[in-house]
Amino acid sequence: MSTIVPKSVKNTFLSASCVLFTALQSGAVQASHYPVSVESCDRTVTFNQAPKAAVSNDVNLTEMMLALKLQDHMVGFTGVSGWKTLHPSFRSGIGELPELSPKYPTKEVLLGAEADFYFAGWNYGMKVGGGVTPDTLAPLGIKVYELTESCIHIMDKEKASIEDMYLDLVNLGKIFDREQEANQLVAGYKQELINFNSALTPLTDVPSVFVYDSGQDEPFTSGRLGMPTALIEAAGGKNIVDDVEKSWTRIGWEAVIDREPEVIIIVNYGEVTAQEKIDFMRNTETFKDIPAVKNNRFVVLEYVEATPGPQNIQAIKRLAKAFRSQ
Repeated sequence: MSTIVPKSVKNTFLSASCVLFTALQSGAVQASHYPVSVESCDRTVTFNQAPKAAVSNDVNLTEMMLALKLQDHMVGFTGVSGWKTLHPSFRSGIGELPELSPKYPTKEVLLGAEADFYFAGWNYGMKVGGGVTPDTLAPLGIKVYELTESCIHIMDKEKASIEDMYLDLVNLGKIFDREQEANQLVAGYKQELINFNSALTPLTDVPSVFVYDSGQDEPFTSGRLGMPTALIEAAGGKNIVDDVEKSWTRIGWEAVIDREPEVIIIVNYGEVTAQEKIDFMRNTETFKDIPAVKNNRFVVLEYVEATPGPQNIQAIKRLAKAFRSQ
């Protein structure tokens, strides 16, 4: 027995089918790529949708979010005005997003913002055993992605590399459904460095370099696991404490004097200015025979250039030029 379908129903079905077919052809109907999983230090974090209320900590991590134009997915940022400022090229991009805390946020700050995502790192907004960690935020519904360079504080990790920063951008792209944009951004950074390096005069010698962050009694510097080492090597130099298995650490001045750095990188942030740090080294008698001091070979990097983030590209270029100047 056949069923007779009214003409009006047939027309409605055909019309709906045409609309669906047209939408599929135009890409208006697409299968979601979620759920998506990314590796965050020693964890796998799965997202069923893009976070809608993200918070980033520190100036360099915030600039990564802005580089991918993720402002619409953010409810604020933390940890900038207490120490640093955004780079001028990113300041306008922050728009009306509020700074929720001038330094590290508490759980209460993140809860008050109704955050569902926290982009931070170990010693970049989180401390081992502290109140704000992936474990303490998970019960609150706040997922965490950890800065790759910082993973050394909780697990074994290879030497720092500019690839760490690229990986973070790509993972953020996956998390927020901006993978294509992230891949294009990273490809652009890589090509920019290739073009820059192709025009450089080859170095005749590898300059030895000391990173001076802060401290007068003992200098705070960066070892082989910190981003400055990656920047120095990408520019053609060698960190004098490349044998120290730390990211950021304190050492004795004796080691600096004995290793005779030819170039000193000054990390500029906080209450003590870069010029004050340079003057301290110039005016301290025990430093007068350090080649970098004797020859006045200081290079200033802003904090945001010396830590993982988009400004690393400009930092490499500036260091490469400085290593070739006498």
